[in-house]
Amino acid sequence: MVVPVVLLLLSLAGVGIALTLPDLSALLILAGPCAIGAAILVLWAAWPNVAPPDPVWIVVDGSNVMYWKDNAPRLETVQEVLLRLKALGFSPGVVFDANAGYLLTGRYMHHEPFSRLLDLPEDRVMVVSKGTVADMVVLAAARDLGARIVSNDRYRDWAEQHPEIADPGRIVRGGYREGALWLDLDRAA
Repeated sequence: MVVPVVLLLLSLAGVGIALTLPDLSALLILAGPCAIGAAILVLWAAWPNVAPPDPVWIVVDGSNVMYWKDNAPRLETVQEVLLRLKALGFSPGVVFDANAGYLLTGRYMHHEPFSRLLDLPEDRVMVVSKGTVADMVVLAAARDLGARIVSNDRYRDWAEQHPEIADPGRIVRGGYREGALWLDLDRAA
């Protein structure tokens, strides 16, 4: 902050000299732009550096959530859950089983088309490979990110390897009541 202030003072002194002494008026060509530039540097240095807050990650078990409405696979259900999570300040990511595209559209879908349909960056959507258990990927992602999981799956088969799923609020349950989405986000993680 000291250097921009010194530059500003020197530049302003040069502008003052150029305006008061006619023989040195050419100095204004140099001192004027320097004063403007130094003023910008002073303002920039004085501006508070506020870093964006760290994202609050949440992992959505897409293959579970897509069945929440009428017990039928629907991409709209996942879309609605993502919109609600974003509105609540979460940064969601979604994991799908390999067969999710077939269930939803009748064809295989990788992360790219899902990311477009869900309005998420590609690096926040994962379709696991055929033969890979999506539950393990959901649990590993949540552990790595220190995130909660949106699912009605209790992950009992994985409780020994992932004891953190027993923490209150770690798994956010949800569904539809009278046509309206509800998410159990009242419990702390």
